[in-house]
Amino acid sequence: MPEKKYEPRPLAVPSGRLSRLARFGGMASNIAGSMALDGARHLAQGKRPRASDLLLTPANARKVADQLSHMRGAAMKVGQLISMDAGDMLPPELSEILGRLRADAHYMPGGQLKKVLNENWGEGWLGKFQKFNARPIAAASIGQVHRALTKDGRDLAIKVQYPGVRKSIDSDVNNVAALLRYSGAIPKELDVAPMLEEAKRQLHEEADYELEGSHLRRFGDLLAGDDAYVVPQLQDDLTTKNVLAMTFIEGVAVESLVDAPQEVRNRVMELLIDLLFRELFEFKVMQTDPNFANYRYNPETGQVILLDFGATREFSDQMAEDFRRLMRAGLDQDRDAVRRAILDIGFFAEDTQDKHQKAMIDMFEMSMEPLHREGAFDFANNDVALRMRDAGMQIGQDRDFWHIPPMDTLFMQRKFGGVYLLASRLKAQVDIRAIMMKHM
Repeated sequence: MPEKKYEPRPLAVPSGRLSRLARFGGMASNIAGSMALDGARHLAQGKRPRASDLLLTPANARKVADQLSHMRGAAMKVGQLISMDAGDMLPPELSEILGRLRADAHYMPGGQLKKVLNENWGEGWLGKFQKFNARPIAAASIGQVHRALTKDGRDLAIKVQYPGVRKSIDSDVNNVAALLRYSGAIPKELDVAPMLEEAKRQLHEEADYELEGSHLRRFGDLLAGDDAYVVPQLQDDLTTKNVLAMTFIEGVAVESLVDAPQEVRNRVMELLIDLLFRELFEFKVMQTDPNFANYRYNPETGQVILLDFGATREFSDQMAEDFRRLMRAGLDQDRDAVRRAILDIGFFAEDTQDKHQKAMIDMFEMSMEPLHREGAFDFANNDVALRMRDAGMQIGQDRDFWHIPPMDTLFMQRKFGGVYLLASRLKAQVDIRAIMMKHM
């Protein structure tokens, strides 16, 4: 029987701590029951299945994806990150199911939306608008976006946070981590406490829409005068901790450019790769969320539209300089200098075994291959990403080496990986070396 197609629908967000905990408990019990039944079936057939084989089934992945998309908030956000970071390492059918979490989420019913806006704007808020579309134009893990036209003629995009998101962040992260521990996806040897604390801190920042508004304004100022990019303008009078108002900018999803002319795809990725290096080396502040939905494109003007600055991080002058040294060493193919830079950044420590240091340096040199080629690098016709994935999995499977680098580097790596993935999706051809040399 064919699986029912996923469709976003109005679904109230469970906002109470107990109601969210109950959903986690129900999900764990449901999956445990499925594992017991599948295990009994395998034993009856004379097989001795591993726990991971019983857990990572399409049926269980579907249950997890459905529950997380219902809950939204930090629970769904963590699921999105897992599906992006580990998607290529999972069987295709599981990756496809978890990929739902990166599509539009379910959205709040009208009554719940009205309650949130009443609490933030007061009960007479509708009088400020000529038109306010109750059906969102986008729905994500932490909030949903509505288009509206004010009485004074401003065409706006208004992001409304789901109720209870901020209060549930810590418990959601703990509960998702517990599920991963239970599944065996997180090794017992790895101390993930620092990562969990950082995830909570980052999510608390993303749930503060006034803070995101300040990042939005900052990037608008940094890119002022550069006609290649467009950043929406913050609307202070309608922005609160739970509601972010900005100008609406027409554009198409950047992923929709897969069938655009080659020169359009190339130019878009040239702009995004150049922006990535500018964020690291010039601005020293980066929007670190690699979600493709954060980029749109205006076919009329050829401009790249930048959205969603919740996951913005500042980098120290020292960190930017350390990465510049690493890139220069990589371009010079100087392994000793690469090792010293990697050590200073914190990807491994002085007492890390030689074989693990060698594996990390080899992996970095692999990532530099596109920069050693003259002319445009063809993201569609190469195996660098696959070889890096295999090398990363090899390192990850070695229980002798569990080292968590500084959190800033993890967020930066995710952004670099997301931009690489987008370039591969668009089959772009870009002279990465020429772009990077401008910043060296």
